[in-house]
Amino acid sequence: MPTVHLNKKVLEKLVGKKLRLKKLKDRISYLGTDLDGIEGDQISVEIFPNRPDMLSEQGFGRALASFIGTKTGIKKYKVHKSGKQVIVKDLPKQWPYAVACIVKGLEFDDEKIREVIQLQEKLGTTLTRNRKKGGLGLYPLEKIKFPVTFTGKHPQDIFFRPLEFPNDLTANSILEKHPKGREYGHIIEGWKSYPVFIDANQKIMSMPPIINSHDVGKIDETTTDVFIECTGYDLNTIKISLNILATSLADMGGQIQSIEMVYPDEKYPIPDLEPEKMKLDVNYVNKVLGLDLTKKQCIKYLKQMGFGYENRVLIPAYRADILHQADLVEDIAIAYGYENFKEEIPNVATVGKEDDFEIFKRKISQSLVGFGLIETSTYHLTNKKDLVENTKYKTDFIELEKASSSEYNVLRTWLMPSLLQVLRANKHHEYPQNLFEIGIVFNKDKSTETKIKQTSKLAVVLCQKESYFTQAKQILDYLMKSIGLKYKTKIGKHPCFIEGRCAKVQVGKTKIGVIGELHPEVVSNFGLEVPAVGFEIDLKKLI
Repeated sequence: MPTVHLNKKVLEKLVGKKLRLKKLKDRISYLGTDLDGIEGDQISVEIFPNRPDMLSEQGFGRALASFIGTKTGIKKYKVHKSGKQVIVKDLPKQWPYAVACIVKGLEFDDEKIREVIQLQEKLGTTLTRNRKKGGLGLYPLEKIKFPVTFTGKHPQDIFFRPLEFPNDLTANSILEKHPKGREYGHIIEGWKSYPVFIDANQKIMSMPPIINSHDVGKIDETTTDVFIECTGYDLNTIKISLNILATSLADMGGQIQSIEMVYPDEKYPIPDLEPEKMKLDVNYVNKVLGLDLTKKQCIKYLKQMGFGYENRVLIPAYRADILHQADLVEDIAIAYGYENFKEEIPNVATVGKEDDFEIFKRKISQSLVGFGLIETSTYHLTNKKDLVENTKYKTDFIELEKASSSEYNVLRTWLMPSLLQVLRANKHHEYPQNLFEIGIVFNKDKSTETKIKQTSKLAVVLCQKESYFTQAKQILDYLMKSIGLKYKTKIGKHPCFIEGRCAKVQVGKTKIGVIGELHPEVVSNFGLEVPAVGFEIDLKKLI
């Protein structure tokens, strides 16, 4: 969890009330954050990853003010039109989106610049996953001429002075010589073109997600108006990141102005700070919490957590964590006070013991770790491209009706794509990379109540310069011997694996999985530079 250092005086001003130290510590802890300590005017707090809107004095102060009752309900921000445009075109497929806005009328000093830099850095490490999902930039508005263009350029055509560097560099030199280039260069490694912001004077403003220009991308105490941009491959993530940054600057006294984002096939103003709406199910709230709250009480608690209510719950545009009714229930519980829940001893006499299947899974995990493999744990959700197109394996997947992200819009039907995603994200690390995962997959099944069948599977992938079928077979041999089972392999076909280097895995007459060398096209689709072998088996069938 990221730790932020908040200025106590700034926070008290934003909250509109001074609390005694003991009370302040108590309220911060019950707000749903982990207080590290308060020393003088510095408050150190660990913020849970689901609340990036609280990563600054302004966001934290907004949440705390609502929680203690000084400024309850949803905070509304007015957005004015700037009449400016950002043109988005010809970008690398790995980095296709940009959003931007303007904030005017700021009065920066050392403290406020520290707050902005801290927020920008913490958003970069949390919401945008160390810049892998997106990057943020701030620029003095007076140094930019509109319209601004966000486009892709060949690395040899990019030449500018990066932030805090003495001279101009080419794009590839930035990746080699600049500290930020060395730290984040792996994100754009292998791209045919790099994304850049260019203003109407043909000045390169930045090369996201690596570095801003020193000439036009550095704010200081003389800056009053700023241009903010956020770019990446997940549009929802960068929109929320921009909303958080813009509203924080507005709470510093700035005026938010929208910019028209012009894409080849559409255009729209940003930011959109209109709240989303969600139905409030009081029966569901009470069922989950074991309480008997009225609708009026639920609304009161939601307003205490910074929400609004107009026939439906109004969710602030800077909240990234509200995806389901369960998230509203969690905030109602926080406002109600976990300290107010009464402990009850259940009227059931049972003898507890560990589930046999969990013991079985742990034995398999320990065996594979002992063989030098690294265990991973990935999301149940993935995307259609990685699940089907990149693996060449057509599967009848379950799609989310209202996915909040194009990166996670389907339930996975097998584990191998998840392991390949991990390899893709870590290809800048040295090889070999030998991984395994024990996890749940989801397939359609009309015989079940939910029409979805959940199955526990094991997947193993070995990725190194020389990867052969025999290596995966040796791991499977070792595994089967460790659990005392005999098995056999039978020549088979699978589109994800090379024909003739692939086999079915059987125990008796029951097929439990597949093993083989991954097809070169699949390896290429996931951006891997070395071959891979692996297998996937059904643990439920195995046990």
